[in-house]
Amino acid sequence: MSAELARLLERSGQIARAAGREILEVYAAETLTSTAKADDSPLTAADLRSHRLITQQLAELTPGIPVLSEEAAQAPLATRREWPRYWLVDPLDGTREFLARNGEFTVNIALIERHAPVLGVVHVPVSGVTYSGVPGAGAWRQQAAESAVAIRVAAQSAAPVRIVGSRSHRGDSLDTFLSRVGPHALLAIGSSLKFCLVAEGAADVYPRLGPTSEWDTAAAHAVVLAAGGAVRTLDGAPLQYNTRETLLNPFFVASGPEDRDWLALLR
Repeated sequence: MSAELARLLERSGQIARAAGREILEVYAAETLTSTAKADDSPLTAADLRSHRLITQQLAELTPGIPVLSEEAAQAPLATRREWPRYWLVDPLDGTREFLARNGEFTVNIALIERHAPVLGVVHVPVSGVTYSGVPGAGAWRQQAAESAVAIRVAAQSAAPVRIVGSRSHRGDSLDTFLSRVGPHALLAIGSSLKFCLVAEGAADVYPRLGPTSEWDTAAAHAVVLAAGGAVRTLDGAPLQYNTRETLLNPFFVASGPEDRDWLALLR
């Protein structure tokens, strides 16, 4: 890992943890309230406080690198295609889980270069766990003030196969996949934690057959790649960023073990 990436990884982790503390202050309130955004997804004071902290601190850290956050006006592709690298941020991934008070929400910070994540940090405010990764250099899991521990995807699929799916966005396509995969254990969990379970070898595969945005996936995508896994669209190509006007992802599969043809089960 280059000295620059090591520095950015350390600082982005610190920024994610600081944003997590902002979120927890709102989470501790007796009543949680939200407003609806244009796409009917919820927006809370925690989203906005986290967004302000992250965008301000990333701008100070790397003044020349643009920041694309879910909670800001989105630059058009004509502008974004001129960015050789940029930060891609979800200040609070899993706002529905936040409102449900189940703890399954994260802070996501990724650095994108040439349409791929080259650094990712996923912080879980309630547990204090931080996942981080630099593809080609390694992935780690850190509990609060403890030392970071290297993580790796599972070498072989478990029996039954361990599948993670969305708690809030399950569709009929996932049920079809489950019927084809055979004996399995399904864990429904919110936010980018699904990727992280694959990255640390606690799950084998995460098929995403419903809508996601690029800021939902980029940071945890980096962690999965860094841990030896893959994130592919249904045609087998690597999931890419900043290639289209829309910021919605195509459907994809994040996997650890390669002893099953996961994509064939979706065709």
